[in-house]
This record gives sequence, structure tokens and C-alpha cells, in this order.
Amino acid sequence: MLLALRINVLAKGYSGVSMETIHSMLNAFNASCLSWVPEKGTVGASGDLAPLAHLTLGLMGEGQMWSPRSGWAPAKLVLECNGIPPLVLKPKEGIALINGTQMVTSLGAEAVERALGVVRQADIIAALTLEALKGTTKAFDSDVHALRPHPGQMAVAARLRSLLDSEVFPSQISEIHRSCDRVQDAYTLRCIPQVHGVANDTIGFVQKVISTELNSATDNPLVFAKRAETVSGGNFHGEYPAKALDFLAIGVHELASISERRIERLVNPSLSELPAFLVKEGGLNSGFMIAHCTAAALVSESKTLCHPSSVDSLSTSAATEDHVSMGGWAARKALRVVEHVEQVLAIELLAACQALEFLRPLKTTAPLEKVYDLVRSVVR
Repeated sequence: MLLALRINVLAKGYSGVSMETIHSMLNAFNASCLSWVPEKGTVGASGDLAPLAHLTLGLMGEGQMWSPRSGWAPAKLVLECNGIPPLVLKPKEGIALINGTQMVTSLGAEAVERALGVVRQADIIAALTLEALKGTTKAFDSDVHALRPHPGQMAVAARLRSLLDSEVFPSQISEIHRSCDRVQDAYTLRCIPQVHGVANDTIGFVQKVISTELNSATDNPLVFAKRAETVSGGNFHGEYPAKALDFLAIGVHELASISERRIERLVNPSLSELPAFLVKEGGLNSGFMIAHCTAAALVSESKTLCHPSSVDSLSTSAATEDHVSMGGWAARKALRVVEHVEQVLAIELLAACQALEFLRPLKTTAPLEKVYDLVRSVVR
């Protein structure tokens, strides 16, 4: 993606590079000739200079490269193997190829894409847990959420209503506790729309910022051919993606935070009325106890990773670049937090399916039974 994004910037025509150079980069991209690029080393201002320099180095036949034909090898050999001559830089092209925010945005784009998937999965997994814990659907009433019409909150509530007990999809589990005397559920169940909802809205906001960044001219100086003028500006500064990705980490982390608390409710017999740690015979079999410990460890680690890197700045380049975004670290942290969320939710999914086993022969709704069957086709 890093190479594709750099080509996209240069192709806009504001970087002062030749068509020959762009075609050479396209040839490398189409042959999947990928330079070795370190993930560390950018402060996210004046562009991602060090990582993009490594990207360009490979295209010039220096350093290491990978392609499907050659595997990892010296870049010159990889290019030769794919019939691509090394890039020979022309005036202005050196700075044009290394000045931009593409390292931050490529990692950020992956984080956003994975977050978009996991935020929907979180609703389905939470619905399974709610059923296993015999929770009520009353808190998801559409009239309740119309009074606080945040888009994400209303969307999550609607998804939960579509998955849980209804006239269309009745649940045998819900039927047996419909007349129980419980007034309300714990927040981890009752407030799913509010907590998952703001994660949805956060991801949507960050997606807009990253999409804009992906399709912007972010190098310097910029060449305005129609005006016959070259202007030195600051589009290389990564503050936009850095701030957005710090926000993404904070927003998406909450999906894991609330999920871990639901796992606790599933494995704790005093809260779930299910066997301890979701296993019939304890002792040598610790059930989901260690799985819950893993979830707790991941959530705790993410809390540290959620400290925003973009509040930091260190002066570089003899105080010319005297304010930087630290966007590279923001992107890497955000991606790590999304990964932790995926893992914690996977643990909740397994625990919820295990909990449903203890409620058999009763069945949940048809959509959730499909999810259960899918999980059991992979994990028994």
C-alpha cells in the first residue's frame, strides 16, 4: 500500500516528477516489487522521510526488495528478475519521492479497515453474550434511542434488535425469563448501543480523515504548472492523520474494554448462574479462566497504547522542523490496539458460544444460531 499511495500522490501532477519515473514505479507495483521499509523512524512531519527513503532506495536498485518471483534479495537483482530498470532520479525527484505522509496513512488505512470489520462483529458477539446471560432487550427500544439520536448508537441498537428476540426471530432462551423480576441488566449489557455506538462514530470520523489524506498532495514544495510557480508549504505535516489515529485507538479500545467485562460475567458463576469458568467439572480443567486472563492482559496493555502520541513533539532539522506530529507511532499504536480488540472479542465469542451449551436444548434466535453453528464448524 505504501508504494501505491506514493504513486497516487505523484500522479496528481503537483510534485514535479517525470512520467518516466511514475511509469517505473507503476511497473514495480504491478510486479509486486516491494522495498524493505522499517516501520520505525518517522516523526510524521516533513513527511515520513526515513521510511519513504527506504521505499525509494529499493526502486533505485539499492538495499533489499521482495517480489513473488525472487523472494527477498538485493533490490538490483529483484528488479532485474522482473525486467525493471533501476530508477534514475531527475531534478526535484529525490525530495518528491520521500516527502509525504504515506507511511502514516498506509498503516492508518489498515487500522481503519480492520476496525470497520470488528465494530460490526462486536455487536453480534455482544448479542450472543446477552442471550447467554439471559439479558433483556428492553434497553434497545427504538424510542429510547430516538431521544439521544447519535448515529452510531441508533445503528447499534437497530442491529441488536435485528439479532435478538422478536416476532420475526423468536428466542426460546428469552421466552423462559420473559416474566422474571429483574429490573435491569448491568451496564455491559444495557449500554451496548451507547458504548459500541461511539466506537462506530469514531471510526467513521477517522475514515473520512484518512480517506482525505490518502487522496491529497502531501509533499513539498508543490509545483503549480498552470501558474508556473513552485510553492513551499506544509502539506507534509502529519497532524491530521496523527490526531485521528490517536482518536481511533481510544475509540476502538472501548470495544475490548466492555467485552472483557462481559467475559467476566460469563465465567463468574455469581454473575452468570452458569458453571464456573464455563466448564462442568473444574479442577484439572480450568475452562475459560486463562482465556479471561488473556483478555484482561490485552485490555490493560491497550490502555497504555491509547496514550496519544500526537501530544508529543520534538524539534528536528536544526529547529526548522520545530513541531512534528509523531504520526508514525500513532498509526502503529492504533493498529496494535485494533489487533487487541479483535483478539478480545474472539475470546468473548468463544465464551458466549460455550455458555449457550449450558442452556441447551433451548435455542436462541435464528441469526445467532447461525453464528453459533459457524463458530462450531471451526472450534468444537
